[in-house]
Amino acid sequence: MRGRAKPDPDPPVRSSGDARQHRSTGRTGIGPSHGAYQLSFSVRAMACEFEFLFNLGQCEQADRAALAAIERVEPLEQQMSFFRSSSELNRINAVASLQSIEVEPGLFELLATSKKIWEETQGAFDITASPLWRIWGFADHRPRVPDDAEIRETLRCVGSQYLELDASACRVRFRQEDLELNLGSIGKGYALDRCAACLNEAEIGDYLCHAGYSSIIARGTRWRAPEVPEPEGGWPIGVAHPLRPGERLGILRLHDSALGTSGSALQFFRHRGKRYGHVIDPRTGYPADHFLSVTVVAPTATEADALATAFFVMQPDEIERYCRSHPEVGALLIRPGRTPRAPEIIHVGAELDFRPCDPGEPPQV
Repeated sequence: MRGRAKPDPDPPVRSSGDARQHRSTGRTGIGPSHGAYQLSFSVRAMACEFEFLFNLGQCEQADRAALAAIERVEPLEQQMSFFRSSSELNRINAVASLQSIEVEPGLFELLATSKKIWEETQGAFDITASPLWRIWGFADHRPRVPDDAEIRETLRCVGSQYLELDASACRVRFRQEDLELNLGSIGKGYALDRCAACLNEAEIGDYLCHAGYSSIIARGTRWRAPEVPEPEGGWPIGVAHPLRPGERLGILRLHDSALGTSGSALQFFRHRGKRYGHVIDPRTGYPADHFLSVTVVAPTATEADALATAFFVMQPDEIERYCRSHPEVGALLIRPGRTPRAPEIIHVGAELDFRPCDPGEPPQV
């Protein structure tokens, strides 16, 4: 764990979408904006940086609370990791097609939440979609375009309808022999929620936590100086320009809520003149290509993390229908505009505290 005071004027927290893959890779920086006065603790886990920001006046409380929260991260990674053979998740993957297996209640709850979001998004979010990611070559960094027959064959072993959950006994069973679970599109959000619960138990009223910059949760208000809250309230998040590193599309303020961002602007390959991004629609088996990035605001980081992935592959009318039935969820959908410098920003769902930047506005505020 690293701790440091951060009184220097830097850009505000930035949300970057290219961490949305099975191995997360946050691409942008995080720090206070002009006049901020913060204490930061960080630890590396889940192939990204977990950072906890507090107002400096909370120093004594924050120190103990941050340590307790950070201590939760490594056990969660060991439990959920798709890349550790000894993880509880891979124990499930190894035996659940042969027999029912009991799992830890927290992990079972996460699997149940994942299946619920799969149902609510009509399959756009699916924790069983790893085989698709593999046949497109993103797993081993050797991208390729599979033929239609290979995609159809792979889709046979993809689908959360094959995930059987027994809530009365916290038991899991696969109804498809080749099914496998990967929590890369929801796990960081879940870990942030668990960390935030720890901070809430310590009665920390103002904080921001992020994991790899694509998953963020915030409570209370950032201070511009000791005990001087920002007049606008909340915590400012710089929404990154998906095509121009170092630039922002605008500032989104989080008010006791969470944010998730998904995108493929930096993770893609070209084949015969066509661009293929790394976010694959589990319903079709093909990469989604209608958005540059999607930013979702939801009550929990678990939801925001998962919905950012789902919304990236959904059509705008599908997203609007989802948000109408979930009025607490809002989203910014970024798609190509008339020029690369000025993409189109579409707001759907709950009202968001978002201020767009002018195309010529400099990165700092």
